[in-house]
Amino acid sequence: MTETDNPPRLAVLATGGTIASTRDAEGAARPALSGEDLLAVLPPMRVTLEPREVLAKDSSTLTLADMQAISDAVGAALADPGIAGIVVTHGTDAMEETALLVQLQHAPAKPVIFTGAQFAADHPSPDGPGNLADAVTLALRGAAGVALAFGGKVLPAWGLYKSATDSADAFRRAAEDAASPPLPVLPAPVAGLRVDIVAVHPGGDALHLDASLAAGAQGIVLAALGSGNATPDLVAGVARARAAGVPVVVTSRVPTGLLAPAYGGGGGGHDLCRAGAIHARLLRPGQARILLAVMLANGCDAAGIAGAFGPV
Repeated sequence: MTETDNPPRLAVLATGGTIASTRDAEGAARPALSGEDLLAVLPPMRVTLEPREVLAKDSSTLTLADMQAISDAVGAALADPGIAGIVVTHGTDAMEETALLVQLQHAPAKPVIFTGAQFAADHPSPDGPGNLADAVTLALRGAAGVALAFGGKVLPAWGLYKSATDSADAFRRAAEDAASPPLPVLPAPVAGLRVDIVAVHPGGDALHLDASLAAGAQGIVLAALGSGNATPDLVAGVARARAAGVPVVVTSRVPTGLLAPAYGGGGGGHDLCRAGAIHARLLRPGQARILLAVMLANGCDAAGIAGAFGPV
C-alpha cells in the first residue's frame, strides 16, 4: 500500500451533550458515552477516525472556560498536519456559541464540523448516529471553516441559533444571506471574562443590568424586543454602563431577521444607540455574548466592537 492509499484522518472531539447521553433509572439523560462509543455505531467509511475526549458535560453548563477548552482542543488538532478535518460532538444548548468561538479564534483552514443530537443515544429513534455520519462526510469534503451538520442540513456558524426543543431539525440562521464581516483571527482566550445577557421585557427597568454591573460584568448583552428596543429606564442603564467603561450590545429575542435601531420614543433602538449601546445587526443573544467576549479578550476598542457586529 502506498502513502496515497492511506485513508484520511479526522479528529473527533467529544464534549458530551445529548448525543453522548443515555437515560438513568429516573429517566434523566446524562452524558455517558465516550467518543469511541459514538464512533462504534457508524457505518464503514474510508477514513481513520481518531476520538479525543475533551469534556463530558451538558452544554447548558458550559462556562466560557469550558468553551475555551474546546476551542483549544480544536486548535491542537488543526496544528497536526496529518489531520484532514475535525468533527466536534457537542450539546445543542450551546452549540452555536462554541462554534462561533472556534471560528473567531482560529478561522480554520480545514473543515471543523459541529454536530450533536436532540434525542439521547438510547432513544427509540436516536438522531445522533445520522448526524455524526453526516458530519464525518462533510469534514471529508475539505471546505475550510466552521459549520454545523445537523438534521440533514449544513449551516455556517455565523448567525446560527437553536430553533426547536423537540425536533431533529433544530437549527436555523437569523438571516440566510447574511455573511460574517471580514474579521481577523482573534486568538486571545475568553476564560475568566464575565459577559452577561440581560433579558428585556415590556416596561422593564434596569435592575438586572445594574446587578450585572455590580457583579463585575466586563460586557453586557441586552436581549431586547423587536428590532432591538427596550425602555427609558434601560436607556439610562446603558448610559451608566458606558460611563463605567462597560460595553453594552443590543440584540433581540426575536429569532430571525436583520435588526435596525429605527425606533425612538425614549426606549427604542435609536435611543439605546444614542446612549452608547452597540447594535447587533444579526447575531442573537448567545452568539452576541461570544463575539463581545472575544473582542474584549483581544483588547478591541468600542469602534472595533461596533464594526464587528455589523453596520447600523
